[in-house]
Amino acid sequence: MSQFSRITGTIMILGATSIAWWVLGSITEKREVSTDDGLGAEVDSLWGTEQIQQPPGLKFQWQTERRELTERTEGAKQIKEWRTVVDQLDKSVTPNRSRLTAELGSELRRKGLRWYSLYRVHFQGNWNYVHSDPQDGTLEIRFEFPGSNGMYDDFHFVVDGVDHAPNLTPTDGVVSMSVPVSVGQTLALAVSYKSRGRDRWTYAPGKGVTLVRDFALSVTTDFDDLDFPADGMSPSQKQRVGAGWKLDWNFTNTITGRSLAVVTPQRRQPGELAAELSNSAPISLLFFFGVMFVLSLLRKIDIHPINYMMLAAAFFAFHLLFAYTADRLPVEIAFAIASAVSVLLVVSYLRLVVSSRFAFVEAALAQLIYLVGFSLAHFWKGFTGLTVTVLAIATLFLVMQATGRIRWSEVFVRAGNAVKP
Repeated sequence: MSQFSRITGTIMILGATSIAWWVLGSITEKREVSTDDGLGAEVDSLWGTEQIQQPPGLKFQWQTERRELTERTEGAKQIKEWRTVVDQLDKSVTPNRSRLTAELGSELRRKGLRWYSLYRVHFQGNWNYVHSDPQDGTLEIRFEFPGSNGMYDDFHFVVDGVDHAPNLTPTDGVVSMSVPVSVGQTLALAVSYKSRGRDRWTYAPGKGVTLVRDFALSVTTDFDDLDFPADGMSPSQKQRVGAGWKLDWNFTNTITGRSLAVVTPQRRQPGELAAELSNSAPISLLFFFGVMFVLSLLRKIDIHPINYMMLAAAFFAFHLLFAYTADRLPVEIAFAIASAVSVLLVVSYLRLVVSSRFAFVEAALAQLIYLVGFSLAHFWKGFTGLTVTVLAIATLFLVMQATGRIRWSEVFVRAGNAVKP
């Protein structure tokens, strides 16, 4: 068989295996989506959803009296008289001072092909309102919980030192009460609870753009792997505390429509990782085949396209085994098992086809670099492209140095010139 025929057959094998990898990646992605659709709702129901806490809604209500001239008819007479009319007025007001704390604890849970970033939160909020209006009235206080279907343990609703929580009945996730206020009075409100959420915890200073005065929020975590969303504000200060962080947001007098949020630890999704490995596998197999082809020329080794087909099947076995063990075992263990099985298949096969030294040295090293090492790069987002680039350049350099003296015109003219060792 000519070298041209060998190359053509090897390319066909690479193409067929690439199609198989594409099918495996598509199936894995569908499995992950179907798993998340079913289990995601279950996790939300059992644990809770993303929490967005807002400050209490304050509305000042008062009455005004005015004299109004009215007319009435008695028989044939029109009688005019003055009467007193009482108007009910109200307006929204905001706290003059906010002191808030939130303690976050990570609770990573895995179900099938999905990791869910869950957390525990202990929230404590203290707000002061100074009544600066020139008339007395009533202040309506509405406190909306982060989610209407959440669980809130150890709930306290303290107004001027009196806890009203036992007497409040939530309606659509909101508790409310009214208290009288007089000119110049300072009213203190304290709310606290323990709850659970998912993915990220957020404090929104208000609905839309709002004025924030004398504001301080302190968030402490028991985890160091955290992030801040693009649509939120990063903390004013950040410092290490034990195994986690202490995050502080401080504002004196700010108008903003952005929220303050912390994204809890996110794990690499096994299904997503398995699909990415399958979709990029043809590149690693192409490198491996290229190295094997160059070695066969330099060593005058007879590697038939059927042998390449078996090697491609061993590479495919890695991704197939990883895709169906990653949802049963920890990702690291599933990866180690799939790598060991694939390397064992290649080494044990080439030991029979070529020699033990070639199988355990050249072939095993190439597989560890182009399959195991290339796949490991997918565990760290952002480094996959760089890894492929470095491997490609390094492989190109080695191949160019190794084949620089080969007369390619003679290689492709001669047919069947490879001999078994």
